Amino acid sequence: MAAKNPRVSTVVDKGLLAWLTARARAEGLSLSMAVRDILARVREDEEEELWARAGEERLASFVRDRAVKHEDAWK
Repeated sequence: MAAKNPRVSTVVDKGLLAWLTARARAEGLSLSMAVRDILARVREDEEEELWARAGEERLASFVRDRAVKHEDAWK
């Protein structure tokens, strides 16, 4: 039977494998699920950084005199 989700293989050193295994056990997860969760968290962190930078860039270029006033936006 074909796998439901795509699979990824990787090579890690013994120290990283020991850490991943201990973490998976502590969280009551399989090694695969623990790695998946770690990758998902890293992805979320990167997305947060991306949107924070975008927000800071927009804020830096904001000119109050050219902004549409709240009450004018609803007319």
